[in-house]
Amino acid sequence: MFIIDAHLDLSMNAMEWNRDLRQSVFDIRKREYGLTDKPDRAKGTVALPELRKGNIGLVVATQIARYVAPGNPLPGWHSAEQAWAQTQAQLAWYKTMEEDGEMVMIKDSVGLEKHLLLWTNDEPNHKKPVGYILSLEGADSLVTIEHLETAYQYGLRAVGPAHYGPGRYANGTDATGKMTANGLALLKKMDELNIILDATHLCDDAFWQAMDHFNGPVWASHNNCRSLVNHNRQFSDDMIRVLIERGAVIGAALDAWMMVPNWQRGISTPESMQCNLEKMIDHLDHICQLSGNTLHVGIGTDLDGAFGKEQCPDDLETIADLQKLILLFEKKGYSGKDISNIMHGNWIRFLKRAWL
Repeated sequence: MFIIDAHLDLSMNAMEWNRDLRQSVFDIRKREYGLTDKPDRAKGTVALPELRKGNIGLVVATQIARYVAPGNPLPGWHSAEQAWAQTQAQLAWYKTMEEDGEMVMIKDSVGLEKHLLLWTNDEPNHKKPVGYILSLEGADSLVTIEHLETAYQYGLRAVGPAHYGPGRYANGTDATGKMTANGLALLKKMDELNIILDATHLCDDAFWQAMDHFNGPVWASHNNCRSLVNHNRQFSDDMIRVLIERGAVIGAALDAWMMVPNWQRGISTPESMQCNLEKMIDHLDHICQLSGNTLHVGIGTDLDGAFGKEQCPDDLETIADLQKLILLFEKKGYSGKDISNIMHGNWIRFLKRAWL
């Protein structure tokens, strides 16, 4: 089945982890063997060959660069200008992949239809470019609101105003407080440009404020359920209900600590915590029960988002194993139509409506 993954940090892996994503996952692991600079070395799960193998022909791919103020212990850049420059390096990587025939940017309904026809023509995938919709995870790198216009012109189509901690435009995971005045101005400009608001990572205060101030299309590319794993990174049932009312699609993430409760970083293992793909389905099923249908859920794995096999489902070796979800959904009682909605249909319908 054709699959859309609504959140992958491909350029971060290429530019900061120094991974040549044209190589297979297994070749990348082999090259990283023995490295200890990052906890997920030699444990990656995502590369372009595995996307093709898994029939994952369209992804939402990020630019990401956080600004950190003095005293902020999170990793990041010491000025917005540095963060902007980092996102431009990431953009250059995507463009280089396009020049190499490995990827193609999708930024409107015409391009979307053309790409879907290519990936559903029953021909082998190995020569097909992986389509990507460009998203910005955390808006800190936008030096000014005018930079958003520049980003839209080069293809940016979705923005998550916050990531972890306090941001220049909004507060994110593990932070509190409403959006800044610049954050509200950012939402207004996104509305004007018809840029999708990614509600992922917004802290509760900022989330509710954004819902009140933003009138355009909203999705949550990679978010799970607070009622199953009680943490502010997740959405409460009330937040999920509002997103459903707004016509949003919520993508389920495969970061283990978001999937099962009581995960301890660096101590827990997927095997010891019984973290598997069925746990992801539990989160999606919870959203479906709240909405009464399968029209507001999708896949947004966040695989290799600074973690690898040490912190993802134990029955997933590479991202190509997303195909295993089909049988697991069937086992749960989901119909073929329901499954196609979740694996690709809901994202496609959302994009067609947003890009009218």
